[in-house]
Amino acid sequence: MKDNKSAYNSDIYDEHIVNVLPYYREYHHQVIDVVRSMGNDAPKWLDTGCGTGTLAVKALETIPDARFTLCDPSEKMLAIAKDKLKDNYISFLNVPSDRLEFDNEFDVVTAIQSHHYFDKEGRELAVSNCYRALKSGGLFVTFENIRMSTDESDAIALKRWVRFLEEHGNSAEDVQMQIERRGTEVFPITIEEHIELLKKSGFSSVNLLWSSYLQAGFWAIK
Repeated sequence: MKDNKSAYNSDIYDEHIVNVLPYYREYHHQVIDVVRSMGNDAPKWLDTGCGTGTLAVKALETIPDARFTLCDPSEKMLAIAKDKLKDNYISFLNVPSDRLEFDNEFDVVTAIQSHHYFDKEGRELAVSNCYRALKSGGLFVTFENIRMSTDESDAIALKRWVRFLEEHGNSAEDVQMQIERRGTEVFPITIEEHIELLKKSGFSSVNLLWSSYLQAGFWAIK
């Protein structure tokens, strides 16, 4: 896995990410809605690759008794998350998903836009660790950058994303940087490959939650 600690400037991450990922705020709405549908008013929740803690902030607005553990490989991201959530009792760990060591501890595990930094072996380990961290019947939700099922459709989807980037104020240099990251810094896989990996990891129910442009969300039950 490449070092993703500096993939984005942590100081402007929240401001910038919505101009890079279409419907980014919707990811969090979808995650929270699925968690609420579990019927657990006080889930023990691990958010790995938590970034600046935005998901936890939003989740606590509607699930105030959720008990969060936030993990991220970036100390700078965690520092921002700690500041955002300083009035809440939350555990913070400076660790990536492929080094998680939890076992049967959480009702919910989320990984939002974090596992696409891993190569095939690293991604399998990361997902396996998320599975292991869950209690039986626990919920895993992940959103990732994806590839389309064929090169032809991927090229079309990439053009759509480039147009989004251009229309949301990204410079020509930034657009080119984003394109060049695919396959070098981030390693997207298809929806079919995501589903296969989740099943291989042991999840009993694997489902597509959401998809648009070059991103998709999945939810699975242990």
